[in-house]
Amino acid sequence: MDMKKKETHIFQSEVKQLLHLMINSLYSNKEIFLRELISNASDAIEKLRFHALSNPALYEKNGEFNILISVDKENSTITISDNGVGMTRTEVIENLGTIAKSGTKTFLESITSNDPEKNRNLIGQFGVGFYSVFIVADKVTVKTRAAGLSADQGVFWESLGQGEYTLANISKADRGTDITLHIKKGEEEFLEDWRLRNIISKYSDHISLPVKIRTKKNENEGIHWEKINKAEALWIRNKSDISEVEYKEFYKHITHDNNDPLVWSHNRVEGKQEYISLLYVPKCAPWDMWNREHKHGLKLYVRRVFVMDDAVQFMPHYLRFIRGLIDSNDLPLNVSREILQDNRVTHSLRNALVKRALQMLDKLTQDTEKYQLFWKEFGLVIKEGPAEDINNKENIVKLLRFSTTHNNSIEQNVSLDEYISRMPKDQEKIFFIAADSYAAAKSSPHLEIFYKKGIEVLLLFDRIDEWMMSHILDFQGKKFQSVSKVDDSLNKLMSNDAYKDKEEQKTLQPFIKRVKNILGERVKEVRLTHRLTDTPAIVITDTNDMSTQMVKLFAAVGQTVPEVKYILELNSEHILVKRMIDIQDENIFSLWVELLLDQALLAERGTLDNPNQFIQRINKLLVA
Repeated sequence: MDMKKKETHIFQSEVKQLLHLMINSLYSNKEIFLRELISNASDAIEKLRFHALSNPALYEKNGEFNILISVDKENSTITISDNGVGMTRTEVIENLGTIAKSGTKTFLESITSNDPEKNRNLIGQFGVGFYSVFIVADKVTVKTRAAGLSADQGVFWESLGQGEYTLANISKADRGTDITLHIKKGEEEFLEDWRLRNIISKYSDHISLPVKIRTKKNENEGIHWEKINKAEALWIRNKSDISEVEYKEFYKHITHDNNDPLVWSHNRVEGKQEYISLLYVPKCAPWDMWNREHKHGLKLYVRRVFVMDDAVQFMPHYLRFIRGLIDSNDLPLNVSREILQDNRVTHSLRNALVKRALQMLDKLTQDTEKYQLFWKEFGLVIKEGPAEDINNKENIVKLLRFSTTHNNSIEQNVSLDEYISRMPKDQEKIFFIAADSYAAAKSSPHLEIFYKKGIEVLLLFDRIDEWMMSHILDFQGKKFQSVSKVDDSLNKLMSNDAYKDKEEQKTLQPFIKRVKNILGERVKEVRLTHRLTDTPAIVITDTNDMSTQMVKLFAAVGQTVPEVKYILELNSEHILVKRMIDIQDENIFSLWVELLLDQALLAERGTLDNPNQFIQRINKLLVA
């Protein structure tokens, strides 16, 4: 073979790390190498088919597509060939010498566990792709030529899967890619015809392109290529004819995820619009789901022709974990991302697909165990929905899960339907509290009256929660109410205690006025409360003022927020407050007032502007 411009290149460091991890973590599932190579070959052919719509010359002389597999037992090699789009020299370096995914370094740093099962799951989420060949091969050779280029612009790539690879220009008559695996000693099972047939049937039966194995029945007959798979697009088949295993393997084919999906929904729609959708919910969240450059969206087909990956126009951001495809009969074949953005058909399809996805999740809620798996992986993403998707807000809110004072657990597993079913008849609102952590929410002094009266409160402790609640006004006719804000329903809740002794209110007015004089404009108001049992004082925000958690959220993203002026509420039944009432020394009284305010602020905000001053006040009172 005549080679020109032969060079030796060093692998990108991330490739070396990934190779090492795969070889050591995926040893129990070695056969996935063939699934990955067939999947890549299928993608290459689909891309050529699409590009040839506008440039038929790319077909060259061969318009029939095939994925061919041949075995040479004498030389211990397997060759997988496709006549797809092929690669240029630059593309070979980009695709086989580097990992172009954003966040790769962060991903590799996360693989720190010695647990092989955990590593397998993480690598599966990342997508093993081409490099899985080195699980069974000690040398891999690639010959490729991009469609439309002359025969002398072929490219040769070869590597032992260690630190470097060889690159050269060669002559290749046919477009597409040939990958030859030199099988390691001990992995000879993959040279057996029956073994390869079994793998193809297991993983690639659903691929719409023919996968053929080279056969030779006897010495007098020539070479034959036998089709092994059904070679019919899975999504166009009747649901009743598709097995659960086939659905799962198709998911792995389009996502390169090693894990089975959690649930899926396959639908054919005819009438005003004609399309087929196949939507999947993954079992595990993508490792880079919170990366802004994370690719998401559906595969788009138009009349069975592949058009693009990651078509984000069909799914809102809060459903970015949904994987799958849509095959439309109504979009033009030459559709671009820009056209999709403003296309009437796109908007209609998006609305239908979102409703289908939410119906799929609603159905999943019937399986409590499975839904909890889903919520742990994607609950935070779903919480973005009420603000993002007003039209489907009610259906999204039904999917939300909360920790509450009822279940006494950090696990978020209570639906709003369950909460309402346990509400006393005279309870007007759905109560919630937002804090920095589960422990802070659960132990907040704001809850003392609720614990006393046995009223359930939602415990919100994810950073997004307060922002989410600002976009949810009610559920099933019940409004939401933060227990750390002023509200008439809270007064009614405390009515049996709060107003039983009007004389006390009059008697303690001088004390309240004295406290207010010391604090001045630092607080909005000072008043008595009967919502507390074990705590001397709390601070609350007025009905229309920004909450503490919302202030923290805005500050975290660098936005300037107005200073919150709290209302200080004092528990007249608490021993410390009773003692304060009788203190005549103005300096000592002032120290107690400041101390109670600091305590209340600390419980509410989790921090103080001047913690050292707080400590000094405690010390002075200890020795007073």
